[in-house]
Amino acid sequence: MTDPKELPPQSWHPGTWAARTPNKPAVIMAESGEMITYRELEDTANRLSQLFHTAGLRPGDHVAFCLENRVEFLPILWGAHYAGLYYTAISSRLTTEELGYILEDSGSRAFLSSPYLSPAIAGLTDELSALELKLSVGGDLPGFDAFEESIAAHPAEPLADRVEALPMLYSSGTTGRPKGVKPALTGEPLGAGEGLTGLIRLLFGGSDDSVYLSPAPLYHSAPLRYCTQFHRIGATIVVMERFDAEAALAAIDTYRVTHSQWVPTMFVRMLKLQDETRTRYDTSSLVFAIHASAPCPIGIKEQMLDWWGPIIHEYYAGTEGNGFCYASPQDWLDHKGTVGKAVSGELHIVDDGGSEVSPGEEGGVYFANGLQEFEYHNDPTKTAEGRLANGWSTLGDIGRVDEDGFLYLTDRKANMIISGGVNIYPQEAENILTVHPKVHDVAVFGVPNPDFGEEVKAVVQPVEPNEASEALARELIAYCREHLADVKCPRSIDFRAELPRHPTGKLYKRLLKDEYWKGHDTRLL
Repeated sequence: MTDPKELPPQSWHPGTWAARTPNKPAVIMAESGEMITYRELEDTANRLSQLFHTAGLRPGDHVAFCLENRVEFLPILWGAHYAGLYYTAISSRLTTEELGYILEDSGSRAFLSSPYLSPAIAGLTDELSALELKLSVGGDLPGFDAFEESIAAHPAEPLADRVEALPMLYSSGTTGRPKGVKPALTGEPLGAGEGLTGLIRLLFGGSDDSVYLSPAPLYHSAPLRYCTQFHRIGATIVVMERFDAEAALAAIDTYRVTHSQWVPTMFVRMLKLQDETRTRYDTSSLVFAIHASAPCPIGIKEQMLDWWGPIIHEYYAGTEGNGFCYASPQDWLDHKGTVGKAVSGELHIVDDGGSEVSPGEEGGVYFANGLQEFEYHNDPTKTAEGRLANGWSTLGDIGRVDEDGFLYLTDRKANMIISGGVNIYPQEAENILTVHPKVHDVAVFGVPNPDFGEEVKAVVQPVEPNEASEALARELIAYCREHLADVKCPRSIDFRAELPRHPTGKLYKRLLKDEYWKGHDTRLL
């Protein structure tokens, strides 16, 4: 392991490792085994940055790319970073309309994509005509230049006077149009690093000896940010083309993965594998398994700790970078259900009037003095709505802090159910139902009730589809009532073959709720 103190100033980027360990794998695709070295990554990124510069792009300008998980993804990201640009990684699952909106809203001057996205790109006539540079990666796209030929015409030498760049990623857009989270550029020279680099080294033991598994789509905020930080410290990154529970275990075994990052849904999928499947793979190389994105049901995390041991670390943060809470395995065992204690940014719980509440009381989760300053691109109203007069900012979550300063999330404010004047947070019922052995996936939300305004509904994907029945619904409701007050439990349960989830595991609850609220002008009856 390289001692970080030995690294020269302005060293925290892949170029350092291209010089020190040029033949070391920088990226390995888990399924295909396709690999690029640090030297190959560095050359590709430098050539692309030279191309951007020749095209007239300068630090602070915007570029976008929409790609599936493929070996060129991270070199392209670093090419934009080396050019000092804001770069927007766009979900490869978006429709033509959604893709066009982000291209236009971000003000991107260049766009990179692949034939995989050709159906969505085909309808982007107006948006594409406004771009100054269009590159197709790994095949032909009408109106696009070939990425490989285009960068080959430029030198692999670094640009002069490079500065740190940042991603401008868009919110998931589960309500209304997504908005770009635009952090403030620092103007620091390339290699100054980010606060997240230090957190990964200090909290998660990351080093140039690490092998980091990324099982989620790379365009998502956490995979993108963590992959870039592990590249800064010289680690090898193993990227899954797509998540599959058994394939994830196989990747850990095959590549001797030391670090990984998950969302609770992935834990659930792996835990539901047959015992003989789970024990087929050696996961003993794992020393840090990190999870975030959503609160993990206590029962699920207990099972994971029993299986993998005390290596499961948790954090709570957002693309906005306004704060970072962390819970070590022992922290969580001592404070079950917590998402951590603030290690960056000052944590505050406030009531609807903006006043701070006492420990144990629920309220809005706010941070002060976080990792970075940010705004929502082209939306000063949303930027202002997410802040108090004193500058504290929120991701929109509700929670409480215990006497030791550990945060417990109750729910997203937008998901709160109000039934007969009682506030109900559906996360509680979801956490209970998720651990039932007959439940594969579940969503809990409010549906219209003429007497109470809303009532609690659950939509369940059963483990065995043929077991979907009124009998199973009664069993699940009774099970929930064993653990929660009756008012918090579903009054009815519907069954689906599959729930609408993003590949990162995020549940598109709005799509389900909209079905039940169809025909109602408001959510108040």
